This record gives sequence, structure tokens and C-alpha cells, in this order.
Amino acid sequence: MSTVQESFDVEVPIREAYDQWTQFETFPAFMQGVKSVTQVDDTHLHWDVSIVGQKREFDTVITEQHPDERIAWKSTGGDVQHAGVVTFHRLNDDQTRITVQLEWEPSTVAEKVGSAVQADTIQIKTDATRFKEFVEARGRATGGWRGDVPRPAG
Repeated sequence: MSTVQESFDVEVPIREAYDQWTQFETFPAFMQGVKSVTQVDDTHLHWDVSIVGQKREFDTVITEQHPDERIAWKSTGGDVQHAGVVTFHRLNDDQTRITVQLEWEPSTVAEKVGSAVQADTIQIKTDATRFKEFVEARGRATGGWRGDVPRPAG
């Protein structure tokens, strides 16, 4: 299992940062390699991505979500096995720290080599920078979902 963690600050209020992150279908605008994300319902997403030049499709379920705090997910099927959490931390009225933690299982030789040389870490840093530029340049979130998904019991 490969683990990646990245924290970065954005110059927007926590609500705006969180609301933009909940707009999963906009991820291709700032996540390199993400071709499309389809939100099936409030907690289920279908992803079409390119990892080390190889097309992958998978589904995820949001396992926990609390407005302005966190979004956690895990894969439920498809070509990529992973889980993660994004947390949002208010630094002041106009600045938010976002922390992304991701665990994934590289399956091909290219993915294993990429993980070994920390290409996944570099990609997360690049995507974080692109999200920062995206959310700061817009002036407001493209939308937002304020629903709450409690962590499953057990």
C-alpha cells in the first residue's frame, strides 16, 4: 500500500474551499490524469482516470462527510484500490489549510515504479497547487453540497 499526504493553504474562507471540493465533477479542471468524475448520488462516484498512461475506471463511496471539516472515501470496485480523507482547517476568515491523505495499491509494474520514486507524491502536490489556483481565481465556489454523511458504526 502506498501512502501520500500533502497539506496546503488556500486564500479563501473554509466554506468556499470545502464547497468547491464537494464539486467532484470539476476535478478534471485541476487534477491531472482525472478524465471525468460522475456523481451517481450523494455518496457514490464513478471515476475515469489515466494512471501512468493507462486508463482506469473505478467507483468510490463517501464513507464520512462533515461540512467544513472532512470528506473520507474508499473505492468499491474497478481498477484502482484506494481510500483517503481530505480535511479542512480554518486558519483565519480568509485562509484555509487543506490536508489530503491517500492510500492506494499500485497494481502494475509502472504504478509500482512510480510509487517507489514518489511520482504519486509529486502528482498530489501538483494537483494541490492547481486546486489552489482554481479556487482562488474563481472568487467563489462553483457550487457546494452541505450534507452530512456520518461514519458507519462499527
